[in-house]
Amino acid sequence: MAAVKMFTTQVCPFCQRAKMLLKQRGAAVIEEVRIDLDPVQRDAMVQLTGRRTVPQIFIGDTHVGGCDDLIALDQRGGLLPLLQDQPA
Repeated sequence: MAAVKMFTTQVCPFCQRAKMLLKQRGAAVIEEVRIDLDPVQRDAMVQLTGRRTVPQIFIGDTHVGGCDDLIALDQRGGLLPLLQDQPA
């Protein structure tokens, strides 16, 4: 299973929804980077993604995007292969 990294904040319903979907698809470990606690990480997220909203989700080296992007990827059948294709 691929490594999953997600930039989040504590009170974010989209972050919770994305985590739920990832866990349903078999992602046992999700590395959460809390940007509300660490402004340096917020800056790093913006540099990496060009986006200021959370969640920002990475599967392996692939930037999936936010919650809506993750759901769309799953609906197209692309999430499971991405989770399984990359080494953890």
